[in-house]
Amino acid sequence: MQDVLVFRRVRAVDPARGLDAEIDVVVEGKLITRAGPRAADDLLGVGVAPDRVRVFEVPGALLLPGLVDLHAHLREPGQEYKEDIASGLAAAAAGGFTDVCAMPNTSPVNDTRAVTELLVHKARAVGGTRLHPIAAITVGQRGDTLTEMADLKEGGAVALSDDGRCVTRSDVMRRALEYASTFDLPIIQHAEDHALTAGAEMHEGAVATRLGLRGWPRVAEDVIVARDVLLAEYVRAKYHVAHVSTMGSVRILREAKSRGISVTAEVTPHHLLLTDQKLIGYDTACKVNPPLRETEDLVALREALADGTIDCIATDHAPHSPLEKDCELSEASPGMIGLELCLPLMLGLVEKGTLPMARVIDALTRAPARVVGLGAPTIAEGAPANLVLVDPNRAWKVEAERLRTKSKNTPFMGQTMKGMVLATIAGGAIAFDVEAKGR
Repeated sequence: MQDVLVFRRVRAVDPARGLDAEIDVVVEGKLITRAGPRAADDLLGVGVAPDRVRVFEVPGALLLPGLVDLHAHLREPGQEYKEDIASGLAAAAAGGFTDVCAMPNTSPVNDTRAVTELLVHKARAVGGTRLHPIAAITVGQRGDTLTEMADLKEGGAVALSDDGRCVTRSDVMRRALEYASTFDLPIIQHAEDHALTAGAEMHEGAVATRLGLRGWPRVAEDVIVARDVLLAEYVRAKYHVAHVSTMGSVRILREAKSRGISVTAEVTPHHLLLTDQKLIGYDTACKVNPPLRETEDLVALREALADGTIDCIATDHAPHSPLEKDCELSEASPGMIGLELCLPLMLGLVEKGTLPMARVIDALTRAPARVVGLGAPTIAEGAPANLVLVDPNRAWKVEAERLRTKSKNTPFMGQTMKGMVLATIAGGAIAFDVEAKGR
């Protein structure tokens, strides 16, 4: 018989229900069966739990709906030395994520139903955190011929994106939006005019000039977002902007939403926390795509997340081995890991008063689930048991041996963070338990 899980006297935060209260939550099978003040009293009797009851009781602990990541790179098939489905989902569970959307820039590219189904089947065999494939918009991510979107959706794709390759041709983007809307699939755009970023290593600004590096202008992102918003409005399609990084994009998105256009957007933790100043020492861990911007962009992104202009927080988990990162900046691959660091980094902004708790949790749960049409995780009786238990006061040091991901490329390595994931419950089963492997 499956164990009953009891979360005792936790601070449950679920913005979807307006919930922020100390309650008990009981999980039996795949469902939450009880949720409320003292809801577990009769189950636990006089305080001695039956053998099959697992009780989680940590003073000050947070119980949240399972986190949903819209943007992760799990590297399988083709680059399993960086990450594979098993290690990526293990890292996701350790970070509190019960659902992860995997980008299509694998080898081969996820542009056919066969690759989509392969990912789904492999993830099911691993169990725990669920994988939701995002398939390519165009064949081979080459930006010209559209993929068979109907087949991809039937195979399990929840959205379409050419990921690190922007769909720069307006005619292709228009057709993609029209075709995808037929199947109620959102188009996720990596907004970058590649003609404006050729040879760029970092954000175009004073720091790039000082370092003698070719700069990546904000407008390379802004012009694509502006064009795509107009196309989405014209064809009445769902459009989502990946990893927004500029204040110009924020202005465009805010104006688009004010006119009722069906546009959503995400931002990464590193764009909310770091600026191009981090590149002064040529730190390849801070080379990302899009690049870290300036303080005024960071401020605009935080404000946009707080007021809902930016809907979601996504990790853009991009694992790389030392082969791709321990080299000159010009040769280094862009990206950093994020699945295991996202929640403590965001709770740090909450603790500082930069962002409200409810907005951050919503941006990591209900909002991303809605973008790709997943059932939003929630803390309610009768709901699927997708939960994460967090001790917001427990500090831990980011060390290579503590991480479940295969790759360790992060500028936060060696730093001490507050906020530790204690347990992640996916579909009623324990996907991660900190006691099983200490951190």
